[in-house]
Amino acid sequence: MSVPCVAVERERGETVRERLADAGVLDGDHEIDVEGDTIYIPVADPKGVPADLADRVVERDATERDRPKTPAEILGYEPSLERLGDIVIVDEDDNERAAEIAAAVMASDIPCETVLNRASPIEGELRVRKWDVLAGNGTETVHREYGHEFRLDVAEVYFSPRLATERHRVIEQVEPDESVVDMFAGVGPYAIPMAARGAAVVACDLNERAVEYLRENAERNGVADRVTAIAGDVRETTGRYANTADRLVMNLPHSAGEFLETAAELAGDECVIHYYDIQHEDNPFGPGRRAISAAAGDEYEIAVETERVVRSYAPHEYNVCLDVRLSRA
Repeated sequence: MSVPCVAVERERGETVRERLADAGVLDGDHEIDVEGDTIYIPVADPKGVPADLADRVVERDATERDRPKTPAEILGYEPSLERLGDIVIVDEDDNERAAEIAAAVMASDIPCETVLNRASPIEGELRVRKWDVLAGNGTETVHREYGHEFRLDVAEVYFSPRLATERHRVIEQVEPDESVVDMFAGVGPYAIPMAARGAAVVACDLNERAVEYLRENAERNGVADRVTAIAGDVRETTGRYANTADRLVMNLPHSAGEFLETAAELAGDECVIHYYDIQHEDNPFGPGRRAISAAAGDEYEIAVETERVVRSYAPHEYNVCLDVRLSRA
């Protein structure tokens, strides 16, 4: 079977393999091959290959690896699992079943250092939850997403790996030299890739610990010079950036509407807002459209460019995104 591989000199093979693994693009389903003085290392995502290796990507037949031992094969049933870096998350009310799943995860071939079980719903203004550590001893990890790395502690910050595809959709719209304000930035999963595309990003969050991780992650990904991280309520900390934003990210779906007046103040003459909301399936986009129109008032003309259901949130409720362009009247 033909798969993308990074072809490098044999003596560089282990160094390059480690770099590809660190970038999260190593293809574990196919065997590494050697021919003469060249080693061919399969990759799952050619776009995520480090830039200095991008011209080494070739198509090559690769042998499929034997399938690893999965938790399902050990347990005899398919458990519900979520991966975040080297943490595996389960969601079980039954403590015995949770412990059984954790043991199977650790005995499987899944790369894993810690297994956690959700011990509370998302709570409070900072949107964090409590965890039971079923195996391992920590709640901090490094998550890799589309070629970027994010260090975070799930007990101290909010982060959802399930939104990776949605984040990537928005990030790909960013042009170099844009001015972006990420109003609820967390550890930087929007802000940092946007900065990597050449934008200047002001990234705000109420959670001071998240902002610490954001600054570290900006350094880790080589974009610290294009990310301004601000701890505090975006309504109180961004006055100096009024009338400057070409793009606003408003990923706080339960209460983003409370911040739309600030969004209108931050918007430049032409600005796209990515507005996240949670609404009933009968009318998932109408409330967001009305709220944005009210905040824009007579100062802006608005055009809804995209209405998108991101995921099902609860019975009969959707997490949605509206991409809305504001043009100063």
